[in-house]
Parts: sequence; C-alpha cells; structure tokens
Amino acid sequence: MNKVAVITGGSRGIGFGIAVALAKKNFDILITGRKDISELNEVIKELENFGTKIKYLAADISDFNTHDDIVKKALDEFGRIDVFVNNAGVAPKTRLDILETTPESYDYVVDTNLKSVFFLSQKVANTFIDLKSKLEESYSPQLIFITSISATVASVSRGEYCVSKAGLAMTSQLFATRLAEHNINVYEIRPGVIKTDMTGTVAEKYDKLFSEGLSLQPRWGSPEDIGKAVSALAEGAFPYSTGSVFVIDGGITVARL
Repeated sequence: MNKVAVITGGSRGIGFGIAVALAKKNFDILITGRKDISELNEVIKELENFGTKIKYLAADISDFNTHDDIVKKALDEFGRIDVFVNNAGVAPKTRLDILETTPESYDYVVDTNLKSVFFLSQKVANTFIDLKSKLEESYSPQLIFITSISATVASVSRGEYCVSKAGLAMTSQLFATRLAEHNINVYEIRPGVIKTDMTGTVAEKYDKLFSEGLSLQPRWGSPEDIGKAVSALAEGAFPYSTGSVFVIDGGITVARL
C-alpha cells in the first residue's frame, strides 16, 4: 500500500514541485487549490504519469468550512494520511511600505497564511492522533509547514507576509511540541527566493540581486529544490529531528561580513 500525502496549494509553484517529488516516490496524493478541476487536467495528468493515484479538491483554506472537506476527501479516497504539507499561501495583492499598508491587506494575508493554517493543522493533528489508534503500529504521520525566509528576513514592502510567516514558524514549533508525546514529527521548510508565478512580478529585481551576490549559490531556487527537501522528510530521512527548520535558500541567510 502506498503512503498518502496531502498538499495544500499543490497544483502550481512550490506545491506542484512537492507533488512531483512525492509522486516520484510512489505516494498517492491529494492536492488542493482554488481552481476548478476542469482547469487542471494537464497538471493531474502529469502527476498521474508517475503511476500513483492523484486526487484533487477545490478548497480555499481561508474558508474554515473546507478544512473538514480536505481531511474527509483524503480519508474517503485513501483511508489514511501519512504526510500533510501546509503549503498554500498568498502574497499581498499590492506591495506597500509598512507605513502605508492597509488593515484589509494585513487581514487577507495573515488570515490565509497563518490563522487558517493554524486551525487546519489542528484538524489534521487530531486526525493523526485518531488514525494512530486505528492503523498499524508502524504508522508515523508527519506534519510539514512550508514557511519562508521572510519569517526572519524583514521586507518592509510586504510586512504582513513576513508577519504571517514568522507566526507560521512558531506554529510549527508549537505543533512539534504538542504532538511529540504521540510520536508525530513536525517539520518546517523555509524556502528562499523561489522562481514561481508568485515571484514573477519581481523577477528583474532578483535577477539583478543574484548577479550582485545576494546568495552564496548565485541562482534562483526552484520548486524542485523544495520538493527534494519534502521528499527526504516524507521518506523518513530525519526521524530524530522533529521541530527542526530546514532552510532551502542557497545561502541567502548566511551571515557575512
């Protein structure tokens, strides 16, 4: 029986990179996103080409009513969840200096990236605990948070995003602490500057910064880079590292003189 992964926001960008990596490792996968399934035929077909079962659920995680739907869909389709990846998130619709940003923008970003993920994780954690009492003794589920170097690196043109990711980093620590007694591992993956549609609007800016030495490794990160990290965790490569933060940023956050 294949292990099962759920990836929120798994139809594009970093989430799709994670889905590809796990499909290659024979995980059956449920991906969620905001689009209708009719718009994702090519995405699903590409993942199915790896020979695993791929299911999709249109679900906006900022709508708390969808949290039960996500878990129920996974259990109805596969009977279990082995890895749950909290990946879905949003950027500000308009980048504004923190002296100008609005309560509406703050609420949109923080409610989606932090509040909804906190309570979705609560639902998943309780599901894991319940499944551990029903499945085989070897069942060892994992909860993975995809945050950002913005959890610690200040960007004053998108302060609400930084706040949301800093809060999500602490959320990961909290769930790691609470779930340790149930032998459920929790990890945080902290990507750097990753080339996706979300960063497309600032491509020229970061092309220049990379050429000027922004990162020790002078290139953009890719969704594949993040997928490889999640895959290693999902396969159990770090069983004694619950609560750990894995920084995948090409060396951007290395302190230098």
